[in-house]
Amino acid sequence: MANAQTEDLAELSIEQLLELKVDSIYSASKYEQPVTRAPSSISIVTADEIRKSGHRTLDEVLRSVRGLFVSNDRNYGYLGFRGFQRPGDYTSRVLVLVDGHRINDNVGDAGMVDRTWMVDVDLIERVEVIRGPGSSLYGSSAFFGVVNVITKRGRHVGGLEAEGSAGSLNTYSGRLTYGTTHSSGFDWLMSGSHYDSAGASRIYYPAYDQRISDAPGASNDGFADDLDGEQASKFFTSLRYGGLSASMYYNHREKAVPTAPFGTLFNDPENRTIDRRSYADVKYQLPLSDDLQLSARAFYDNYTYEGFHPYNLAAPGEPVDRTITRYDIVGEWVGTEAQLTTSIADRHTLVLGGEFREHLREDQLVYDISEPGNYHLEDRHSSRMYGLFAQSETKLRENLSLTLGLRLDDYSAISERAVTPRVGLVYNPTELSAVKLLYGEAFRAPNPYERSAEHHAEHEGAHPHQLSSETIDTYEVVYERYFGKYRFSLSAYQYEVQDLITSYQAVEGGAQLYINEGDVHSHGVEVEVEGKLASGLQLRGSYALQKSEVESAGRELSSSPRHLAKLNLIMPLHGERLVSSIELQYRSSSLTLARTRSEDFLLTNVHLTARPFARAIELSLGAYNLFDTTVEYPASSEHLQSTIEQNGRTVEGRLLVRFGSKP
Repeated sequence: MANAQTEDLAELSIEQLLELKVDSIYSASKYEQPVTRAPSSISIVTADEIRKSGHRTLDEVLRSVRGLFVSNDRNYGYLGFRGFQRPGDYTSRVLVLVDGHRINDNVGDAGMVDRTWMVDVDLIERVEVIRGPGSSLYGSSAFFGVVNVITKRGRHVGGLEAEGSAGSLNTYSGRLTYGTTHSSGFDWLMSGSHYDSAGASRIYYPAYDQRISDAPGASNDGFADDLDGEQASKFFTSLRYGGLSASMYYNHREKAVPTAPFGTLFNDPENRTIDRRSYADVKYQLPLSDDLQLSARAFYDNYTYEGFHPYNLAAPGEPVDRTITRYDIVGEWVGTEAQLTTSIADRHTLVLGGEFREHLREDQLVYDISEPGNYHLEDRHSSRMYGLFAQSETKLRENLSLTLGLRLDDYSAISERAVTPRVGLVYNPTELSAVKLLYGEAFRAPNPYERSAEHHAEHEGAHPHQLSSETIDTYEVVYERYFGKYRFSLSAYQYEVQDLITSYQAVEGGAQLYINEGDVHSHGVEVEVEGKLASGLQLRGSYALQKSEVESAGRELSSSPRHLAKLNLIMPLHGERLVSSIELQYRSSSLTLARTRSEDFLLTNVHLTARPFARAIELSLGAYNLFDTTVEYPASSEHLQSTIEQNGRTVEGRLLVRFGSKP
């Protein structure tokens, strides 16, 4: 080991040795460790990269990450991992965290990454992406991976920030943030923001063009007029003192829906959704000794959804008999987590923990506004879950470590227990390189939203299906190496999914129902190079080749692009005072539910950041989809369209003013 390290380090210059740094990661094992020792394939995106690249939402940040892709149905964004993305799954197979707090709600398990997302990207310090199943530590939803967003502290702001932006589609936003820290250790951050966009004024959908389509409700020559508006308001605050930290969050988002999903009336201004999400979280970390630490947290979460769906009750050929059907979801839950982390003889790291969640409300109501007591669906439930987990990392030799993890979860709602193991063998030929052999299992219990379809099925004239939990077995080999300021990563993986849950419609234009589609096999290769040079130039390039197939049907999985290629360049033009960036993203075609194919595309985004007066004032200008490329994503079963086209070229300008911020 020592000889290999010496030879590797001897190849570097004195300047490179001084600048050498291996990144650290927390989310892979729930304690801090070097990336080269973590039993996962990992990506990290920093606040500096986010700001200089001009990313405006979390989904834009994640689009830039190796092997990840995002779709959007002009209402919600959906995150795909390594060739898996089920239309309309609301990112329920990826666990999304804020500072370790679970964001996926308790009704649809939605880990939203669009403007329903929790905090402004300006408040993000870093994003940690952990590929592969994380159920051995995190439980259900950590099926394909974990995304942990770590927020800034007051010391990162050091004063008052005021920011405003204006852009295409009559889009405006504003943010006010205050952060402070004291010598006593007290740290406080508070931020509020508002976003308002009129959206596209006119969107054409051939499926609703009565001149070429005989679909029910086709009208207005297929144009949805002024039905793409969106508003979102957010509030976030956090404080830290010693080992105590607390945070609160609230978000309200309203979106007009131009696509007329679920067989609703086309081009109707009442087609809209409202999402509200809030939580309060308190965490305490107590060092019991130099090698033993206890952490515990308690939390309260709330999620509400209001969907307004206009329907025509008249028989074909009769005058329109319009009614507004409302879909209400109320999720409310409390919980606690505790974890003990200890090091033994500098060769063993042991993590023991438990989690408990009491789901106070898992309510879903569907009724006509004119008859609020007459329910099409009245599903009111409560449930609870607990999980116990243990993980050990043992140094078999100085350059060889073995990670073993195991978790037990119990869900009262489905009377099911799940045991999920994890094994990772990490070999470090040098301090700057790693070879990782990884195996993991995960599960995803059918959530209340999916299970409620059983109660809704008889309204659709369909036979209800008893859903089983999805499970997955994963195998992966990873090679990583740091070359001075560069990092190289190569991964090959195979995923085997059993009882994949997917949506369908028993009746055209009816409610979305769910079945276990069967087994899916996926395999792929990912390669990435990233570097940060002394000149300030930053680059990250990646390519992912992935293939997912439904075993029983012998066909390609829908919404699964075969190729993803990405290049991110950040280029200083005049030091930190003037910085430009360019982002190229290629996504190949993918199969739609209609067995057609969406078109492949190459997306180009450019961004310019100027600081004419050091940190006090910052100006930025971004052009997104610079060449006005046609971008379309496969639609879900709730849509009449087979693909959903996205916005063309848009531009946005921002002004950020800092008052009393640290230098």
